[in-house]
Amino acid sequence: MLLINQHLLKKEVLILSNQTQTIDDIQNNLRANCEKCFSLCCVALPYAKSADFALDKNAGTPCSHLQANFRCSIHTKLRNDGYKGCTVYECFGAGQKVSQMTFKGKDWRSHPDTSNEMFAVFPIMQQLHEMLLYLHEALHREETKSIYHELKMAFDKTEALTFLDSELILAVDLPIHRNMVNKLLLQTSELVRARFTYVNKQKLINRSSDLIGAKLKGANLKGSNLRGALLIAADLREADMVMADLIGADLRDANLKGANLRGSIFLTQAQINSANGDSTTKLPAGLTTPQHWLK
Repeated sequence: MLLINQHLLKKEVLILSNQTQTIDDIQNNLRANCEKCFSLCCVALPYAKSADFALDKNAGTPCSHLQANFRCSIHTKLRNDGYKGCTVYECFGAGQKVSQMTFKGKDWRSHPDTSNEMFAVFPIMQQLHEMLLYLHEALHREETKSIYHELKMAFDKTEALTFLDSELILAVDLPIHRNMVNKLLLQTSELVRARFTYVNKQKLINRSSDLIGAKLKGANLKGSNLRGALLIAADLREADMVMADLIGADLRDANLKGANLRGSIFLTQAQINSANGDSTTKLPAGLTTPQHWLK
């Protein structure tokens, strides 16, 4: 794999560090804005017929419901029409970044010669933006003051990668960069959860299939390490998950009614959208109650 031009990367970091960005600006840039995207998730990504998708689709092939104006013809009834998977996907703002910045507003329909490269850049950008979201959260936790500078450097370096030209983005060694970021996220998790200790904590650290459909109603999961845990269809009603680490946890069809998730870390809107809950579910700041919870 090609190496990134380090001089160019340092220049990008310097430019970004001199820009004034508010917390709200950064958060908005890390949320999908479909109005500014060329529906990249509807084209670049593949999916297989399953409970989440009504049909098979190959990578690089537009979804059959994608219209000429880059809008979905069944957007308001995706769940009813068998496309629940679309409602729980989140690009973390990568779609508009690739569409408007990396490719400067040139869409794949009008410029088909760029389509393959655009579709290849998109999933890399999505992963970089997801890392930015987690780093941004870590930066603004009171518990992470001791590693603030390391987190800020990692955030700036990751953000700089997202502003590179497409050929340089494709050359990014993503596993190495992710490993660097993950070490800081692990430190963040330990610092946030430091006050909590449990007899059952070691059992919950095991992210095995044992938690699929697990009966955890009313469980005391404060400060638990649930990174990557398979909590599919788990009964988490009224569970106390304050300060739990939920990065990458699979919450599809998990029952979160009455659960307390306030203060939990690295939980995304997409994870919440994939679960079931109600108006009594307590969510962390910045996350909203999905519409399907209120029906």
